[in-house]
Amino acid sequence: MIKLCQRFSPRSLSLLSLIQCQGRAAVVPLWVVSRRGKKDDSGRLFTPVPIRPSPDDINVGAELTGGTLDKAEMLKVILKFSNRREIKFLCLENGIDSSLQQQAFTSFRKYCMETDALPADLHVVLSDILQGAGHVDDIFPYFLRHVKQIFPHLECMDDLKKISDLRQPANWYPSARGINRRIVFHSGPTNSGKTYHAMERFMSAKSGVYCGPLKLLASEVYNKSNLRGTPCDLVTGEERKFADPNGNPSKHVACTVEMTSITTPYEVAVIDEIQLLKDVGRGWAWTRALLGLMAEEIHVCGEPGTLALLQKICDTTNEELEVRNYKRLTALHIEDQALQTLDNVRAGDCIVCFSKNDIYSVSREIEARGREVAVIYGGLPPGTKLAQAAKFNDPENSCKVLVATDAIGMGLNLSIRRVIFYSIIKPSVNQKGEKEMDTISVSQALQIAGRAGRYGMKWDEGYVTTYKSEDLPTLKNILGQTPDPLTQAGLHPTADMIELYAYHLPNATLSNLMEIFVSLSTVDDSLYFMCNTEDFKFLAETIQHVPLPLRARYIFCCAPINRQMPFVCSMFLKYARRYSKNEPVTFDWLCNQCGWPFQLPRTIIDLVHLEAVFDVLDLYLWLSYRFPDLFPDEKLVRDIQKELDDIIQQGVFQITKLLKNSETAVSTNTPDEDSFVMRQKKTKYYRENAPRGKLTERLLAQGLLTPAMLQELKSEWDQQTKTSRGGSDDDDDDSPGKKSRRKTRKFK
Repeated sequence: MIKLCQRFSPRSLSLLSLIQCQGRAAVVPLWVVSRRGKKDDSGRLFTPVPIRPSPDDINVGAELTGGTLDKAEMLKVILKFSNRREIKFLCLENGIDSSLQQQAFTSFRKYCMETDALPADLHVVLSDILQGAGHVDDIFPYFLRHVKQIFPHLECMDDLKKISDLRQPANWYPSARGINRRIVFHSGPTNSGKTYHAMERFMSAKSGVYCGPLKLLASEVYNKSNLRGTPCDLVTGEERKFADPNGNPSKHVACTVEMTSITTPYEVAVIDEIQLLKDVGRGWAWTRALLGLMAEEIHVCGEPGTLALLQKICDTTNEELEVRNYKRLTALHIEDQALQTLDNVRAGDCIVCFSKNDIYSVSREIEARGREVAVIYGGLPPGTKLAQAAKFNDPENSCKVLVATDAIGMGLNLSIRRVIFYSIIKPSVNQKGEKEMDTISVSQALQIAGRAGRYGMKWDEGYVTTYKSEDLPTLKNILGQTPDPLTQAGLHPTADMIELYAYHLPNATLSNLMEIFVSLSTVDDSLYFMCNTEDFKFLAETIQHVPLPLRARYIFCCAPINRQMPFVCSMFLKYARRYSKNEPVTFDWLCNQCGWPFQLPRTIIDLVHLEAVFDVLDLYLWLSYRFPDLFPDEKLVRDIQKELDDIIQQGVFQITKLLKNSETAVSTNTPDEDSFVMRQKKTKYYRENAPRGKLTERLLAQGLLTPAMLQELKSEWDQQTKTSRGGSDDDDDDSPGKKSRRKTRKFK
């Protein structure tokens, strides 16, 4: 050891020592491999791993050098070492950028000053320097060793860069590359029949898959296919339906695009709304479907501006692209006058707003003029949207006006004569996850305006205008343009990639792993971009303190959650906690958390809360298909979700009354009457479902409930039901005996 240390010479041999310590060439600096080329960003990404000396360490260095080190003098040496320009240059050559250097020098200094027994070789080198027999540069190999301990990524940077090399995503799907696929692009504007022609091929094929952007569209294809005699299953993130009553899979599947199987062979695949390749949040799902589907024919439907990008992607897969162009089937006219006042609203009008507040105020003002209104916005359950659409479309219904957000842009067949833009300023989220307010894009304007005058419905021609006169010239200019061609398709790291990162960086959090991956990733900017991961990281940080296996944590963080809804985020955390404790998320527990049985909303706040509860139930169903053992009551939850959908429908039907109640805080119903009805529903629900449910089976298996007790309870329920049907108000009694019976029913 002493002989080795005596071989060090000032400055010159420090580089030799560095090379001997590394055993290989210098590592490329971290900032060089950063996808965006940003310098000094790694200090934010990488958290140093603390190194704590063992109290049992023997100070071998002191024995070799004949004494301990003077801490004050040693501090001067280390500070001098940290400030040398040559050392900082060597740091950069070894992947330690200026941001990491600050943390590294601080950690090294703290380690040397607080450790009583330094490693023998470092102790000897510091002793030589203090005695004038060495140079401060000789510390670098030991400093580098320390830095690699606190920043493990420096040892595996090459591996991390390989894992996050996303320049050839087509190679991720060897099964798809192994077949000769035919790609057909059905190109056209809204209401041109492009999807119709693709679906005709889907219906006639021996097997097929439809990949849509919304549950509503997938459900529509599922229903139409089965009505036409083509057995078709439905697969969404929250639901599975089989055409076969026995649950045997059909040859045809309608699914949301994220649920697309890339391991099942099909004759025909249809990818709808292919222009959503550009979506900053979900674009990766369309890219995955396009590159990975194992289908002989792939029919993609979308805007003409997608053609150039599709052609380039097909070039990377050595596949030919066949293009079929379509024109709009009905005329669309831009009016010369703005609406200006809601007095000018006519039958068949749809007023498009970009905020809930505008939805509420416009609806109320129209109904104040004696006209009934249908309301559709993104937060509503699917059943409520369909009910509102049916109300508006029904020629026998008195409702002739629709107020909606851009949620009408796809997924609903609506008999709209005229689209009126209440505003042309729309909030959006950019690739960095930042919220922006800007004029709607050409693509968005065409998509929304194109809903007027739909072929095969009541109105042969469509019209479009604005509410404000000052917005009309801008809208005319926008609608007169051609959408910008798409240039990039979205990508997203897979669970396997993140698991590999976690193997190399075991101390990093999931959010940190994702951030590091995005920072180090390399993509072909001429074709692809990295989708926004802010929602994923938000959920990862929310449950970071919850002990979960990495794969389960990743799945939880992929859940479709609106992070602007506090109640949904709170329930997401509670779900994760119960999962981590291996505690089933039961129907009873969920009912207690969500306040079931549900009551009709009396105010807008009530309605918004019920929408959040619906999303919580949706989240349960989403998790139940991924963790069925710990989310076991999918059927019961689906039943109460349908009940909640009906209640929300009733609330939306009387939305003006809810708005008035929000101002006056006056209930529209008698509490006793509401609670009586709800308790009766709850009693009936448990009586009909519980004897066949999993809770009863568990209680019987554990000996907590005997068959005789079960029979007695059933008799009591039957008797109570007969009494309530006879008009008794006993169920409103709050006597101790009555409370006891309620608890018994709830327990069951």
